[in-house]
This record gives sequence, C-alpha cells and structure tokens, in this order.
Amino acid sequence: MQTRVHPFLWFDDGAEEAAALYVSLIPGSRVVDTRTYPEGAPGGMGGKVMSVSFELDGLPVEALNAGPQFRFTEAFSFYVSVTTQDEVDALWDGLLADGGEPSQCGWLKDRFGLSWQIVPTVLDELLQDPDPGRASRAMQAMLGMQKLDVAALRAAADG
Repeated sequence: MQTRVHPFLWFDDGAEEAAALYVSLIPGSRVVDTRTYPEGAPGGMGGKVMSVSFELDGLPVEALNAGPQFRFTEAFSFYVSVTTQDEVDALWDGLLADGGEPSQCGWLKDRFGLSWQIVPTVLDELLQDPDPGRASRAMQAMLGMQKLDVAALRAAADG
C-alpha cells in the first residue's frame, strides 16, 4: 500500500489565487493541476475552479473552493524555516500583501486567512543554546517581535 499524507485546504473561492501566491513565494514550488466543477454543479459552480493541486518546496498540498462554511484558524499553519533575514522579509511581505495580518513571534495570516510561521533557523539554534541565559534572552526577544529579526535575536542572546 502506498500512502501519501498531505494538507487539504478549504477556501471559500480563492484556492487558485492562493496557490499562485504561495508557489511564487516559496522556492521549489509549483502548481501541479487545476480542476473545474462540472457543468450543472450545484450553486452555479459549473466551470469554476474546484480544486488546485500544488507543491510547496516539494510538499503536496490540495486546495478546494467550496464556499464559506469553514474558516482557517491558527490551529493549522505552515511553518517555513529560512536562513536569512532577506528570506524572512520576502516571505513576510509577500504573505501580508493585499490584506494579510501580522501577529506575534513570527506568525501571520495571509489575505486568505491562512496562518504562517516564518522562522529563521537561528532562532532554533539560539533556543537550544547550552547556555540557558542566551536561550532565555533569545526567547524574550522573540516574544516581543512580530516579524522575527535575525540580528536582533542574535544581539539579545549575546546580551
């Protein structure tokens, strides 16, 4: 038996637009397939985009346009690990464009309401530092940030 587990995202009607945004921002990503509702589908959906299969850095994702019955919550988010501040900035700005909302500690909601965590790898390194003082200072700095700042995290850890 071959099993593939991957996220399935329910959108009101923005699946195609969301997939296009996500693959434009995440290197190694692509739209794989777009399917439309058959003619005669309920609610006048015939011919409109039903679902989009795409990959984010190789992770398969399915997105469905199915109406406003269900909304995203922070209980599900995409965690994106990056190495540089430029990568943090590009993803942060791209995902917030046109109506996203910043949150705390590297979290944000994009304009579709989907939550993302944009986290530089240095944060994990600092939080795992064998010196508890460095780890604590890095944690305290992170808790006061919206977008994570690599230089500020390092400076805080160094005291």
